[in-house]
Amino acid sequence: MTTEVRVPTLGESVTEATVATWFKKPGDSVAVDEMLCELETDKVTVEVPSPVEGILEDIVAQEGDTVGVDALLANVAPAGEAGSADVELRPSSTKPAPAAESGSAAPVDVMVPTLGESVSEATVSTWFKKVGDSVTQDEMLCELETDKVSVEVPAPASGTLTEILAPEGDTVEAGGKLAILSSGAGAAAAPAPSPAPAAEPSKSGRSDVEDAPSAKKAMAEAGLSSSQVQGTGKDGRVMKADVGAAIAAAKATPAAPAAAPRAPSPAEDAAREERVKMTRLRQTIARRLKDAQNTAAMLTTYNEVDMTETMALRSQYKDLFEKKHGVRLGFMSFFTKACVHALKEVPEVNAEIDGTDVVYKNFVHMGIAAGTPQGLVVPVLRDVDKKSFAEIEGEIAEKGKRARDGKLSMAEMQGGTFTISNGGVYGSLMSSPILNPPQSGILGMHKIQDRPMVINGEIKIRPMMYLALSYDHRIVDGKGAVTFLVRVKEALEDPRRLLMDL
Repeated sequence: MTTEVRVPTLGESVTEATVATWFKKPGDSVAVDEMLCELETDKVTVEVPSPVEGILEDIVAQEGDTVGVDALLANVAPAGEAGSADVELRPSSTKPAPAAESGSAAPVDVMVPTLGESVSEATVSTWFKKVGDSVTQDEMLCELETDKVSVEVPAPASGTLTEILAPEGDTVEAGGKLAILSSGAGAAAAPAPSPAPAAEPSKSGRSDVEDAPSAKKAMAEAGLSSSQVQGTGKDGRVMKADVGAAIAAAKATPAAPAAAPRAPSPAEDAAREERVKMTRLRQTIARRLKDAQNTAAMLTTYNEVDMTETMALRSQYKDLFEKKHGVRLGFMSFFTKACVHALKEVPEVNAEIDGTDVVYKNFVHMGIAAGTPQGLVVPVLRDVDKKSFAEIEGEIAEKGKRARDGKLSMAEMQGGTFTISNGGVYGSLMSSPILNPPQSGILGMHKIQDRPMVINGEIKIRPMMYLALSYDHRIVDGKGAVTFLVRVKEALEDPRRLLMDL
């Protein structure tokens, strides 16, 4: 019996991946847990092992294809059953169904697949085929969206799509019926009950090519159509990266001289708008973010720090530090040490609420935000309260590099007890960071900027930085929050305090 190889769970809020590399080809023998292929997401790289021992019968998702969670990747046949005649590259099966021999078209139900643990229903987001279209086995028919992931539904057999029972926007339950196929030799001639008008071909002549779901979403957000984007995927399929390239090219192209200014009418404005329904996943994310904001009594307190002494200490020892430890001495280790020092005095900032209990952490797992080409990620440095400057800087550099390469695992971005967010690297002068539940505090760093300050009655130019501490007022009082920020300020303005634990 053939065993299906499907896309595994990719992590929280990750709904799709790109097939990066196949380590095996159809006909190769595989062992249990032997790596078959590698998938890439916006955050991590996922290896897919073989669930059984046998022969790789066929590959359904080719390199470069975008696949959703639980999508079919390949099929593995038992070693004893897979003969040479059965092992062949089969991007889309054309093996006739038994009904084909008699020339009759047998109906085949298209059912809602298993949606995952605790997920009982989904919304039909997109139909890739219309009634009357011919389909091949394992070809994608539609895409479903749940609160957690997107699920692509493949055709269970080759034939003709004769009826769609759940149109786009409908909510369906696990195990429900989505559509009906007519399989067999007579399927191609099966009449459609309500033939849809022929789709107007796009300017690029690729109306029969379905773009990647992530690309559709990006095009909708950017207000682009597929005819405005040059696809680099299979058969001209538009990928998410193609949309980014099109947006960059549009920004680089100089705008044509504008005609005499004229205020557009409301009807003209409406014609240039595009209304796109929020996906089920985006609605859930928005609801949960608002719930977090409503649950925590979030408040932010501010202070400023004179970075003169920290900058001088770093400048004096950075060359010797790098020579001895092999890593550069940055500001993040100073801020991490300063926060650890302050958390010892104000432990509620490092605690969390669990029901009616307050859970105090006798350790510090520090989340350090890192910018990557795919977006912002927050790797967690564990037990930083026990680590030296060199160990902290080395781990920040190592995790930062792997974050940029997309090699961080989900486990490495979970379990933090306090977070530092450095908006200053992007030029932010002042901001209020938002809490990362269940954490009770987050420190926002900002741009170092020379400002005139009064020092002992004299005006001097000093490198100043605004600090912002957002905290949960349910567990952290105003006095504790201000004390925490003052202790961080004192430690940075006189780094010798960190050595003497003052």
